[in-house]
Amino acid sequence: MNGDRPPAAVLFDRDGTLVEDVPYNGDPGRVTPMPGARSALALLRRHRIPVGVITNQSGVARGLLTMDQVRRVNARVDRLLGPFDAWAVCPHGPDDGCGCRKPAPGLIVAAARELGADPGDCAVVGDIGGDMEAAEAAGATGVLVPTALTLPEEVRRAGRRAPDLLSAVRGLLGDAVPTAGGSRP
Repeated sequence: MNGDRPPAAVLFDRDGTLVEDVPYNGDPGRVTPMPGARSALALLRRHRIPVGVITNQSGVARGLLTMDQVRRVNARVDRLLGPFDAWAVCPHGPDDGCGCRKPAPGLIVAAARELGADPGDCAVVGDIGGDMEAAEAAGATGVLVPTALTLPEEVRRAGRRAPDLLSAVRGLLGDAVPTAGGSRP
């Protein structure tokens, strides 16, 4: 991503980044947006920057969730925070050897392709080191927004980090002027 212009798209991790992390959540009623998620997404939309979600859902491979439950939870996230321009979901487990499960770059590549963007022109916002490793592997810019579950070494290794989602988005936008109505960040 060129530092002189905003990202072509911003891809967010779902659990722990956009919504509270409820392990293996298959219940849409348990979806709660993270603080600042609505404001961060609204700012990107005012700048007409596409937004997507990239999420590992190993509960499917583990038999703890069905893809239908994942779709229903994603639909709830979309109703509360969307609409999102792209969704990429990895249903595989950590030992499945797929190319989509973060920290592999496959989800980022798939979402960028869906948005018509080069992964290297995208930004990835997440709460753990695997999100940052996936961003690096895809050539994207990663921004870590640590939570209580983020390991100290993940915070130390992160090239870019922000204290919250809105700060992460503001940092990605720099001095970009919105192309539609709205005020400057």
